[in-house]
Amino acid sequence: MKVPYVEDKTTQEGLGTPSEDDIARTIRNTVEGWAPGRGPDWPDILMRMAVAGPPLWAVYATASVALVILLVGAFLIGTTLHIGSLAPQPLPANIH
Repeated sequence: MKVPYVEDKTTQEGLGTPSEDDIARTIRNTVEGWAPGRGPDWPDILMRMAVAGPPLWAVYATASVALVILLVGAFLIGTTLHIGSLAPQPLPANIH
């Protein structure tokens, strides 16, 4: 996109300074000629995310550690609260 040169300080019009009409016409043409893109390129975005993410071995190791922590925690809580088959089973009192 070609943008005309515009100074930020006021100067007297010379040969190289565009007029206000030229600037307004250029802006109008740029705005009217703008068209939105076709949308995000999902395969490209997903590939960039995969490359930029953590290594696969780190993800699997973290998930494995989290799973072990959850299972051990569930076992300890279930045993403490006597929930399910992990709780001690009652013995019949009339054993001879």
